Amino acid sequence: QVQLVESGGGLVQAGGSLRLSCAASGRTFSTYTMGWFRQAPGKEREFVAAIWYTGGFTYYADSVKGRFTISRDNAKNTVYLQMNSLKPEDTAVYLCAAARDGSTRSGRDAYDYWGQGTQVTVSS
Repeated sequence: QVQLVESGGGLVQAGGSLRLSCAASGRTFSTYTMGWFRQAPGKEREFVAAIWYTGGFTYYADSVKGRFTISRDNAKNTVYLQMNSLKPEDTAVYLCAAARDGSTRSGRDAYDYWGQGTQVTVSS
């Protein structure tokens, strides 16, 4: 069992930056693909970014490419999401997720564990 706890959300003006963190419990963090998803009110949960277990491969939703960067520190059991040039449409609850498949490119159904989420609000 893996527990995920997100932090770092908040209120920021358009054009600003935030860094989200997700701390994971357990000894197998370094074997998981880690992902970030987001869900805005009235909308479906959508993929944002993911990183393979080694950290050597990352991929992003087109809507955040070039603005967001995902990274991980396996020694600290933590994954990060650096968000720059934020836009009002980035406003959502951001959730961290872990997939036992350490090199998956699949969507949300591939993820086995989920955090509770952290709110990000971008004002115009």
